[in-house]
Amino acid sequence: MNGNRSNRVEVPEAKAAMDRFKTEVASELGVNLKEGYNGDLTSREAGSIGGEMVRRMIKRAEEDMK
Repeated sequence: MNGNRSNRVEVPEAKAAMDRFKTEVASELGVNLKEGYNGDLTSREAGSIGGEMVRRMIKRAEEDMK
């Protein structure tokens, strides 16, 4: 396994929470995720999930800075 992967979870204890977050966002966007490998997703679907996750995390961080 390549240790330089950019999509690794920095805090291993947070992996389950991030998976739940990803599933929640995908569901809200109408993208059907399944357990395990989701290689059948289009780039647009995968990007929309990741982009929305980032938007929400940034929003939360900004709110926490108030």
